[in-house]
Amino acid sequence: MREFYPEIQPYETGLLDVGDGQQIYWEVSGNPDGKPAVYVHGGPGAGSGPAQRRVFDPEKYRIVLFDQRGCGKSLPHASDPDAELTANTSWHLVADMEKLRTHLGIETWLVCGGSWGSALALAYAQTHPGSVSELVLRGIFTLRRTELDWFYQGGASALFPDLWESFLEPVPVEERGNMIRAYSRLLNDPDPAVHGPAAVAWALWESSTITLLPQKHTIDHFTEERFAVAFARIENHFFMNGGWWEDGQLIRDAVKLRDIPAVIVQGRYDACTPAMTAWDLHTAWPEAEFHMIPDAGHAFDEPGILDALIMATDRFAA
Repeated sequence: MREFYPEIQPYETGLLDVGDGQQIYWEVSGNPDGKPAVYVHGGPGAGSGPAQRRVFDPEKYRIVLFDQRGCGKSLPHASDPDAELTANTSWHLVADMEKLRTHLGIETWLVCGGSWGSALALAYAQTHPGSVSELVLRGIFTLRRTELDWFYQGGASALFPDLWESFLEPVPVEERGNMIRAYSRLLNDPDPAVHGPAAVAWALWESSTITLLPQKHTIDHFTEERFAVAFARIENHFFMNGGWWEDGQLIRDAVKLRDIPAVIVQGRYDACTPAMTAWDLHTAWPEAEFHMIPDAGHAFDEPGILDALIMATDRFAA
């Protein structure tokens, strides 16, 4: 069973001005002469983390991490109620990735992402296939209405009825017919007494359900208020707009990826991004290698998922 590579520190960091008053944080670690790889974090709005460096062999990879607009160390941070999200869309993020690749002087890079990161990786690769050497995707999420309804409109509540009660609590009964819209109102209320608790409730629901067994450190990280406000505001903004894609577009356009070597990893018991989406992508894109992990939920650090991810990055390093 593969485990994380040892902890490493970046040897280069920076803020890239991508326009619209936005600067995205980026870092590079590993081997400066190694195979370029970029890790696309989830959320949207979750930010990058040091463990993401560790799915790549640091002797063989030049490892790029970045924080998408409004989160992590990128500026301005969406926890500020005055932070504007108009220029924070899927297509802005696709363009940011290409600007970052060019800025770093990379010709092609392996693109690895999970959850929302899989959606952004798919959109990026479908837009810039010549920039992508390989794809490693986990916990497939494409923002289809069926996917959003499953997790935010009651489907997953069949598995977590106790946790669902906490998610419902901030929302008046008459608004519960559309939880994403109701949370949009709460999260965009300028009063911290309104948007703060709503953000924590949103983040608690997600962080409590993304692993097969609860992880206290994950829940504590997600529910820290500054993180939660940015995370919840950005996620909700993207979900309100369906990712700025046609429903099902990322799976429909998988045909554009057939010449890119790829691995898809999916946890069988993923309650956040259930296996139906990964299976639909696999059906539309049979050229991609597909792994259903029988004893895993959603998180990338669950043993079976981590093993499959590192096996893929090790193989592509060769």
